[in-house]
Amino acid sequence: MTNIHDRLLIIDFGSQVTQLIARRLRELNVYCEIHPYQNVTDAFLAEFAPKAVILSGGPASVIDEGSPRPPSTVFDLNVPILGICYGQQVMMEVLGGKVESGHGTAEFGRAFVTPEAEKLALLDGWFEDDKEQVWMSHGDHVSKIAPGFEVYGTSPNAPFAITADTSRNFFAVQFHPEVHHTPNGAKLYENFVKMAGFKGDWTMGAYREEAIAKIREQVGDAKVICGLSGGVDSSVAAVLIHEAIGDQLTCVFVNNGLLRKGEAEEVITMFRDNYNMPFIYADERELFLGELDGQSDPETKRKIIGKLFIDVFQKHAAEVGGAKFLAQGTLYPDVIESVSFSGGPSVTIKSHHNVGGLPEKMGLKLVEPLRELFKDEVRELGRELGLPTGFIGRHPFPGPGLAIRCPGEITRPKLEILREADAIYIDQIRKHGLYDEIWQAFVAILPVKTVGVMGDGRTYDFACALRAVTSVDGMTADYYPFSHEFLGETATRIINEVPGINRVTYDITSKPPGTIEWE
Repeated sequence: MTNIHDRLLIIDFGSQVTQLIARRLRELNVYCEIHPYQNVTDAFLAEFAPKAVILSGGPASVIDEGSPRPPSTVFDLNVPILGICYGQQVMMEVLGGKVESGHGTAEFGRAFVTPEAEKLALLDGWFEDDKEQVWMSHGDHVSKIAPGFEVYGTSPNAPFAITADTSRNFFAVQFHPEVHHTPNGAKLYENFVKMAGFKGDWTMGAYREEAIAKIREQVGDAKVICGLSGGVDSSVAAVLIHEAIGDQLTCVFVNNGLLRKGEAEEVITMFRDNYNMPFIYADERELFLGELDGQSDPETKRKIIGKLFIDVFQKHAAEVGGAKFLAQGTLYPDVIESVSFSGGPSVTIKSHHNVGGLPEKMGLKLVEPLRELFKDEVRELGRELGLPTGFIGRHPFPGPGLAIRCPGEITRPKLEILREADAIYIDQIRKHGLYDEIWQAFVAILPVKTVGVMGDGRTYDFACALRAVTSVDGMTADYYPFSHEFLGETATRIINEVPGINRVTYDITSKPPGTIEWE
């Protein structure tokens, strides 16, 4: 498919937040693509013809032998280049500077950068209070900048926090402007793409049109089955694909016994009432729960669920007859937490049941039209496609469902307790008018029992944890600051109304260091 947009290339060195760079650029309506460094060859650069380049962060050390490098020809393209964290260090190393490790100069978390030298166009709108909060995550540090570069900002442990060679439009920063903990980071990206001359013509409307064309090109006249979970992601994927190929698509909604209370009925009603597309309801509760019974290892749970989904879809693909593609609502955060984009070098955090391709025996190819989008972009695309507003705003729900909200051994009684507690929690959030302020909220039932007293009698029941976070894209998150009155009222309701729980806690862990889900 011919691309009509100016293109920005992000060279990925494996940072867990590389996708956020793309997210910030899309907010500016700039078309960008992420490619792992090992795929960026001279031939690739000639064909891609980027209008600007960003070098991402990464977990490696430029000091190590064989550490990742961009091709040297990147620096001969005569386009603006921005190096971030590892990207800065590799830029300095390649262009004649020096990087060192240790000596008490590591920085992790919030830091403050102060300006040096004269004003830099990259930093328009910065330093109005003579300092900027940024997010650092580095062990190595630049000890000598490359020839032609000057220092424009420093932090306590990064004397070369911001450097630039303005004659070549090369810029390098030690911090991560893409994360929300760098509050003015978006402005830095805005300045960078403005200097590079981007028109800002990439919109969700454009994405919709291009995605439809791409689906039609990939699928042709073949049949597609879509794994419909009932969540926002798979639903938007289904409606988008249906718009592209019509009745060539059949949706398969699998009830795996790991759904929230009343969810199966809600999904069936919405799709059968609102969308005229082939729809199969697969009640596979016994299959999934039978295989998961007694399982406690989180990776084992995910692998069992992933395998069973494949088995179920394979069965229904045979029923549909002639299906050649399986559609999924895979998103960027799913991909980056399983393995970096397109096979780059980032560290795996956890596997995702819908990431990583399909077994050869299934004989189906994947259609993943949302693979490059974040959750808020999917919601924006859903609005473009006319999905109901209340549905688009639903909190995310993981593919493995309640299995990963039940740490430790899975049993059917524990799942029923979890469903009831979760329903009360969400009801409380809605009653207090907080649902739309929260990115995601759920209950996790803990693999421990605690002693309690109810009606002058001793109880020995499960403890549960409430989780609620605020986020923009799911890559970073903070806990929601409920009032103590809300927490007390909710805990009382759960303990009084849900047999099997006698203790309620609230999880106040941010992401990082935690993940949003418990497993």
